[in-house]
Amino acid sequence: MEAFEEEIQAQGFRVIAGLDEAGRGPLAGPVVAAAVVLAPMKKMAGIDDSKKLSPDQREKIFSLILQQAAAAGIGVIDAREIDRLNILRASLKAMEQAVQNLPLSPDFLLIDGIHPVNLPLAQRAIPKGDQRCQSIAAASIVAKVTRDRLMLAYHDEYPQYNFARHKGYGTKEHLQAIRKYGHCPLHRQSFKPIYQLSFL
Repeated sequence: MEAFEEEIQAQGFRVIAGLDEAGRGPLAGPVVAAAVVLAPMKKMAGIDDSKKLSPDQREKIFSLILQQAAAAGIGVIDAREIDRLNILRASLKAMEQAVQNLPLSPDFLLIDGIHPVNLPLAQRAIPKGDQRCQSIAAASIVAKVTRDRLMLAYHDEYPQYNFARHKGYGTKEHLQAIRKYGHCPLHRQSFKPIYQLSFL
């Protein structure tokens, strides 16, 4: 990991939040963002891009982050709002919510990707930030675990789609279930596979 936080602190900023989201690609469920402020001068072992970790590893590090980070906030944008806004704008809105839900106020944001968020705060977008920046990687884990837990809860509500297995992604099993049962309120109707299947 690169020393983005130390570089920003050297410029005089004190409360630096890393931001990332989970769930841009699925056909169903919300997009979830997290903002994490790591404790200053405290490196946390095991933090990496959430996609490189197993579910068990993510759960363990998720708990560690919540115990040891200075603060964490979550933002959730549901499928209807994704359809209304588009997935990029919904993802950025989820990040904005996550910052607003932090129990302390950051003065600098490190954001995964190339797009800034619409908040009056100093910020830096970092391409592949979840692989390069520890606070963004921590946010990626918090967002991913939170979204996976939401999809497990939705599985109980809509078991016919087996959200527990694929978390709303467009797997063959999921597409077959949509063909058989139609879509439910969790499905993103603006996504091509959903609106195509709706007309079959």
